[in-house]
Amino acid sequence: MAESKRRGEDAGDERLEEDAIVDDVADDDATTAEDEPVSRGGTTTRKRARAESTEGRKTRKDTERIGLFARIARFFREVVAELRKVIWPTRKELLTYTAVVVTFVAVMLAIVGGLDYGFAKAVLFVFGNAS
Repeated sequence: MAESKRRGEDAGDERLEEDAIVDDVADDDATTAEDEPVSRGGTTTRKRARAESTEGRKTRKDTERIGLFARIARFFREVVAELRKVIWPTRKELLTYTAVVVTFVAVMLAIVGGLDYGFAKAVLFVFGNAS
């Protein structure tokens, strides 16, 4: 009885593999080399990727035409644009984060101060009090 179950499972596995092979062949016929994505999971085709890469290039003359003040102004515009994208914490979150940081720094200060005091006493004990 156990053998018949095993044989049935094996037959089912073979049927699944045959279906997968048929599907793979059908998918290969439908796509062409131009429609393939550039990388795994990418949606850009090779033709589009080449076109976009040449469009974004700037020649040296284009960058030399921009003056110093124009570049500075552009820098500040981009900084402001990036700061608008930031998700700022609420007042409650800010106070909570500040309390956590101050508490952590106080604990670390106590540990380092305690170790410093302990090592200083140990050194004076080992080498004697020179005063």
